[in-house]
Amino acid sequence: MSVLVLPSNRPPERFYRGGRRITDFRGEQPAGDHEPEDWVASVTTLAGESSLGLSTLPDGRLLADAIVADPFGWLGEAHVSRWGADPMLLVKLLDAGQRLPVHAHPPRDFARHHLGRAHGKAEAWYILQGGEVHLGLVRDVGGIELFGLVEQRDGDRMLGLLHCVSVAPGDVVYVPPGVLHAIGEGVLLVELQEPEDLSILVEWEGFDLDGARDGHLGLGFPVALQAVERRRRSPEEIARLVRPAGAGESVLPAVADPYFLLERAAVDGDVELERGFAVLVVTDGSLTLETADGGLPLPRGTTALAPYAAGPLRISGRGELLACRPPRPPALLNHRSSRE
Repeated sequence: MSVLVLPSNRPPERFYRGGRRITDFRGEQPAGDHEPEDWVASVTTLAGESSLGLSTLPDGRLLADAIVADPFGWLGEAHVSRWGADPMLLVKLLDAGQRLPVHAHPPRDFARHHLGRAHGKAEAWYILQGGEVHLGLVRDVGGIELFGLVEQRDGDRMLGLLHCVSVAPGDVVYVPPGVLHAIGEGVLLVELQEPEDLSILVEWEGFDLDGARDGHLGLGFPVALQAVERRRRSPEEIARLVRPAGAGESVLPAVADPYFLLERAAVDGDVELERGFAVLVVTDGSLTLETADGGLPLPRGTTALAPYAAGPLRISGRGELLACRPPRPPALLNHRSSRE
């Protein structure tokens, strides 16, 4: 098995604007006005869809089917022993052509108990083009107050309850499950998340959404809002969630380790990446992957998928590469006490 370069996978007619920054980044023909997400190496469908969102491999197979047919080759024995054929990861490119609505995603336990899903939706962002993000409450909010704000559809007031943080290229943002957030207009990012499409909306005016119908996961807002964090996050806590990436085994806060890892490699010459299932995103420069058949070009904007069976990845050139990975199985965990 070898590393596969993946084409765009942009679901059309999404509820918010965007897409041109993705196609510019990839060097492709311009996207439509409402194609703001590229679902990379996806075994996940959009909410309510049977196949939209799934990634197709160059040989025509769905990635989901290919992994089920050979889970050890794709994911490795340790991963399969812990999680089966579930890759535990979805990666997206996201172009916020307008500010996204304030929303939250349910934690894993809530999703299992109320929705019968294997995952909630923790997520993290690597910023490619900066702007503002809104994350975490500036004060405690009671359950009755939160329900009232949703009923009143007071988006401005809801946004005002969140910390507003400026982000720049090379920053990372970790969004814990349950935390209210919104991405500001103009931000382009790489997103890692649990492989589910589950959102709880607390505003939707001005978007092509029926939040009263679809904003509560079919549970009704009194139940769905129980999954939303209502406590204040201090500026110090926000600073631990939003920060420059740095480099290393994972550039995300250690609290994200149970969900996914993000390795950032600044390449100037030759670099070897550890073997393992990984979604690769070339964020800058021009790189080459050494393979048995020769060099595989990886220019800026390339997304590629590395199966476990491909072995260690030898990269050369000059540029920057992200390796988005699922969590480490317990058998492979390293002690990382030096990271917050």
